Amino acid sequence: MVANTLWTAKAVPALVLGLCLSACTGTAYSGPVEVTRFVGELSAPAAQNGERGEIAITFPREMKNERARNAFYNAVAAELSALGYTVIAQDQMGVQTARVETSRNELAPASSRGPVNVGVGGSTGSYGSGLGLGIGINLGGNTAKPNALTKLSVRISDRHGNSLWEGRAQQAVSINSPYAEIEASAAALAKALFKDFPGGNGETISISPKDLQE
Repeated sequence: MVANTLWTAKAVPALVLGLCLSACTGTAYSGPVEVTRFVGELSAPAAQNGERGEIAITFPREMKNERARNAFYNAVAAELSALGYTVIAQDQMGVQTARVETSRNELAPASSRGPVNVGVGGSTGSYGSGLGLGIGINLGGNTAKPNALTKLSVRISDRHGNSLWEGRAQQAVSINSPYAEIEASAAALAKALFKDFPGGNGETISISPKDLQE
């Protein structure tokens, strides 16, 4: 069973988070990033002279945690820029949009669940609060097994609101994984999501974290 986990709205001292992480023993688990992509009938514009036009990044669901929002905004913006898009500061008439949704869900203890399903499916929720997996997630159990599942969904629409492309990515990690940190998680998910953009319509691929490192 997967339960929604909200990030805490209050800032937690780094020392407390460090103690949480240091309490975890065992080998860290960093699962592959599972990605599914859909290409619309009106596909995303091909780069012309390396440019794909202006695009605004939007979050349709409220994200109260500014750190999480900034991490995913920056990660998605970096990948879009690398693809030739010009990311503008705010949504406005006549430009493309990249709609971003993300969630982090706690996974049931390994002793009480079956194999983790890391295929993309269902809808993403929203980060309410929090700094990292150590907050609100049971630190007990085998940390070599996944403790949480983080998802990222991005939909690119044209200036008329027509859907051009959509991608969904998710990764299961343990509490002591380097990808438990928001910035590292956001960067990995965004990089995997836009790898070999636009990808095949309806394809699902699995990408090792090692393949996402520079």
